[in-house]
Amino acid sequence: MAKKILLIEDEKILAEMYRDKIVKAGFSLVWSSTAEEGLMFAKKEKPDLIILDILLPQGNGIYFLKKVREDPDTSSIPVIAFSNFDDPKIKKEAFELGVKDYLIKTNYTPQDIIDKINYYLNL
Repeated sequence: MAKKILLIEDEKILAEMYRDKIVKAGFSLVWSSTAEEGLMFAKKEKPDLIILDILLPQGNGIYFLKKVREDPDTSSIPVIAFSNFDDPKIKKEAFELGVKDYLIKTNYTPQDIIDKINYYLNL
């Protein structure tokens, strides 16, 4: 069975580009454009990995991380932060909340993201 990825990204064009790449790489994908919806999907879908934008409508990525870590059903899901928001304070907080990696979007191609997904899922 395909590993399930939850992508939380509010920019539709980016989300569609990454969705296509992730699905072509053999993963199933659930997409959310807000932190609140992402929390609902995390609990309902139990993804194997979450790719999380930090700047989101309806609660940012840090809010999402706090909530996902508080819930025993979702607290152990690995999360990769994926954002153009390169703020040392936010990065530090994200790592304190257990992100596996904090990637700056402009530094990574879609294929790099597939490589990171494979790495963190030990594939």
